[in-house]
Amino acid sequence: MSPSTGILLINLGSPTGTSEAQLRAYLREFLSDRRVIDRRGPLWWLVLNGIILRKRPAVSARAYRAIWDQTGNQAPLVAITRKSARQLAQKLGPQVVVDWAMRYGARPIGARLAALVAQGCSRVLLAPLYPQYAGATTATALDVAYRALEDMVAQPSIRTLPPYFTHPAYIAALAASIRQSQQGARADRVLVSFHGLSRQTIAGGDPYQAQCEATYQALEATLEPDNIPLTLCYQSRPGRGDWIGPHLEEELARLGGEGVRSVAVVAPGFAADCLETLEEINIRARATFLAAGGERFTYIPCLNDSAPGVDLLAILIREQAVGWL
Repeated sequence: MSPSTGILLINLGSPTGTSEAQLRAYLREFLSDRRVIDRRGPLWWLVLNGIILRKRPAVSARAYRAIWDQTGNQAPLVAITRKSARQLAQKLGPQVVVDWAMRYGARPIGARLAALVAQGCSRVLLAPLYPQYAGATTATALDVAYRALEDMVAQPSIRTLPPYFTHPAYIAALAASIRQSQQGARADRVLVSFHGLSRQTIAGGDPYQAQCEATYQALEATLEPDNIPLTLCYQSRPGRGDWIGPHLEEELARLGGEGVRSVAVVAPGFAADCLETLEEINIRARATFLAAGGERFTYIPCLNDSAPGVDLLAILIREQAVGWL
């Protein structure tokens, strides 16, 4: 029997290389998405093409070179997502096709959705790998998938993986990774850091901040018996806008200045490590804390393609694909 059910894991995406030209192409696609930058018209076009895409590619290229997977010549996010898809396929069995796609850059969503249909999948579960919903992540990935469906004569049945920000299996896996990181030399404080959004976006109805806080509260309750002190914060604050906080690097500078010697940082908003976790947190935020007087900085990796990470994906997908698998 040919498989009738397809699973499409969807992540943010990465440039195809670390040259300025490759970063310029990637950033143009990313910053032209109205879910990411809600600006239109000739003024934004001039700012994007006349200023941002002239200066930003060089900065981003240096950041990507610091974390690039030289062996596979790919971004870590791509390598991890590919491995997760392969291991999930082994776990779910031969009657399911598991594929993966990226919202930006190579391996576009529409092409992979078409590939699943070509393999005989009459039912497809779209699985954006974002525990917390945001218009700039979950929604834009699904927008592209739905637009691809418009061009299909014979559409597959579609289901989508909802946000899983307080799912018991997700919280349990996160808590276990934090506990494991604290074996031996414990940190004075564990910072739970999420990607930042503007307050304007939140005020417009995006539920992202509320879902991040729900994740944090669930983690806090789960880890209470372990006496692990947690702090909620947000990283990535581009521009001068009013952003939700407190900001990760400001918190690290404050803690270091107040005599805190050891911290750990975990980023529960990411299913897989990427530029934001490996470069912004593990390199730049680390340097901020050490420069402020801190002595030990531990980055707790995302669940990635670890056994607990793949087990979590299997649990979430089986729940949403009831009657299909």
